[in-house]
Amino acid sequence: MNIDVELNRVNTPAVRATVLAPVFALALFTSAALLFWVQPLIAKMLLPLLGGAPSVWNTCMVFFQALLLGGYAYALLLSQRFSLRNQAVLHAMLLLAAGFVLPFTLSNRVLALLPTQSSPIGWLLLALLVTVGPPFLLLSATAPLLQRWFSHSTHKAARDPYFLYAVSNAGSMLALLGFPFLLEPAFAVRTQSWIWAVGYGVLVVLVISCAILLNGRKAEHAAVVTEEPAVTVEPAQRFEWVLFAFVPSTLMLGVTTYIATDVASVPLIWIIPLALYLLTFIIAFGNKQFIKLPWTSILFPSALLLLGAFVILSPPISVWVTISLHLLVFFLAALVSHQRLAQSRPHVSKLPEYFLWIAVGGVLGGIFNALIAPLLLSTPLEYPAAIILALLVRPVTDQEHKTKSWMRIAFPVAIFVLTFGLALTVTHITMPAKLENGIVLLLPLFLCFVFAARRPFVFALSLAALMLASIPYINAANRTLVAERNFFGVWRVTTNPNEEFRRLYHGSTVHGVQLNDPARKCEATSYYHKDGPLGQVFAVYNSKPSIKPVAATGLGAGTIGTYAAQGQEWDFYDIDPAIVRIASDPRLFTFLSDCTKASYRVILGDARLRLREAPPGKYGLLIMDAFSSDSVPAHLLTTEAMNLYLDKLSTDGLLAFHISNRYLNLEPLLSGLSRRAGLVGYIRRDEEHNVVGRYPSLWVVMARNDSAVGAIATDNRWRRVQGDMVWTDDFSNILSLLK
Repeated sequence: MNIDVELNRVNTPAVRATVLAPVFALALFTSAALLFWVQPLIAKMLLPLLGGAPSVWNTCMVFFQALLLGGYAYALLLSQRFSLRNQAVLHAMLLLAAGFVLPFTLSNRVLALLPTQSSPIGWLLLALLVTVGPPFLLLSATAPLLQRWFSHSTHKAARDPYFLYAVSNAGSMLALLGFPFLLEPAFAVRTQSWIWAVGYGVLVVLVISCAILLNGRKAEHAAVVTEEPAVTVEPAQRFEWVLFAFVPSTLMLGVTTYIATDVASVPLIWIIPLALYLLTFIIAFGNKQFIKLPWTSILFPSALLLLGAFVILSPPISVWVTISLHLLVFFLAALVSHQRLAQSRPHVSKLPEYFLWIAVGGVLGGIFNALIAPLLLSTPLEYPAAIILALLVRPVTDQEHKTKSWMRIAFPVAIFVLTFGLALTVTHITMPAKLENGIVLLLPLFLCFVFAARRPFVFALSLAALMLASIPYINAANRTLVAERNFFGVWRVTTNPNEEFRRLYHGSTVHGVQLNDPARKCEATSYYHKDGPLGQVFAVYNSKPSIKPVAATGLGAGTIGTYAAQGQEWDFYDIDPAIVRIASDPRLFTFLSDCTKASYRVILGDARLRLREAPPGKYGLLIMDAFSSDSVPAHLLTTEAMNLYLDKLSTDGLLAFHISNRYLNLEPLLSGLSRRAGLVGYIRRDEEHNVVGRYPSLWVVMARNDSAVGAIATDNRWRRVQGDMVWTDDFSNILSLLK
């Protein structure tokens, strides 16, 4: 199609006035939807190849953020160096050329380069680049380019086309919510890839249509930069754009990590903050402001006071109330930043540069939270730090201007001294814990709100002073022995002088318990005690005439090692080096050092990838214990994974799955997988509540026939698994498992 000819042919003002804005809006909506659809789609395609590690998702996110920044830089270069017509021609041609990589597939040449002994990060970046790089880069540039083009039309909104940014974010939000709720449950990965390719073709048609509908100009062939008034952007303005974009980005990732780590490990919880993040963009850049910035600036600290009261007093309420309050604070904080970002938008001639600096702020937020914070901080402290920063970007008020300079420092210092003094004093007085927390923490917070809420700078510094002064008080109550953090999450080992055991936490989920009594240190505890389902599984395993080695995935504190007998061989598989260090440290847990009598190896890496290296039929018992947290590794619960397990299992071997989970019901999936594999499957729920160190649990055991499971087949505490759900490497749907 010759765009030059078509641009001259479409000259009817009435036609343009009728269809111009809807076509541009539809193109922007489609572009943004494709952009947010492809990210989880490609990551899910690569996940089974790389073991499902969180670092896979982190690497993908850094790649996509970098390409988004590259797309905005390309849009800026195009708008500065080419005429409007040449921009349209070049961008349309590049969109068409990038379409030749569709639908998304991983070539055999790329798969052959997958490393098995070294870090796969380099391979992953290469695979992303050749698989999705070209169309993603051009999609990233489409939004700022289309808004820039629209500003050259005769439409009444051409002078302020930023409302189209709200339309773009609406498309992003729809794709974000649509992937887990609509697309993933209905379509396999390959099918989604084909549908995405069709959507991409529709977008190319829409972009060409936008170019055709552009209003003719007197100097169409002149460079765009010569048509615009001289507008300069100061360095301070660029810094503000980066800051206003950085704050919501880091806060979004921070609140997600905090909720999953310290509140509740809820599956798919990351969707809600990201959806709210996009919603604040829609509100801030919409033509009508439903919530004005002055109101948002007041509501933010008010919501923060309410959240602080609930966290400090810990009333007996649903965990969802606490989560909702955290999300409310995040929403208002992000809205303040995005409203200030929208207010500071420049003349349309600087639109591409404006979006470039917004992308820089977003990328910096992602890099800080995903890569830097896990290396520097053992706990998710980036979340409260982001709240302080969000308080600082509130617009300066008249009260702030009238506040004397010495008062801006004196009040935060007074709050620090008050909090620290109360912590030293109150702890020596016997009183209920909630009353003590209220005096030490809530009273200073209330004073901060009453005297400084309308003074953004003073309030932010006062709250920071309160947090800093309360650290010794809070740590004394928690009794944390060690905390370690990496790409795989946050591990904590805790104890209390009044308790009888140490506990290992991953996020908010217990992954191991050891009794402090030396006489009982080798006693199997928590979900693995000898009177429970796992005790029965080992009784059957030990009764077999020929005992083959045991494989256990998910090391935890090493509690399962208490079942290891002299003369046996054991392999522990775990992907996280941090947990291997914790379980092997006798100062924390001694299950491995003192209680595991068998010869054992700890094999670091993803269980599915490393199991491929084991000889066929090696194991007599394979224990899968990787499904208790919120991030259930879907690639370990597919038909392809089951085929691998059976290949490594002896003919009379046992498969045991620990599926205790607060939010997911895995029984229908395991039932379906066992049926497809021709196995028998039994499930037992252990409701142990009243014995110290023992927790309720749910276990499934499978084998090729009933004789292999021994007494379990006739024990009335066990029943046949029910349900018929199947996942493959190409299809999984975690929403179908929600309780």
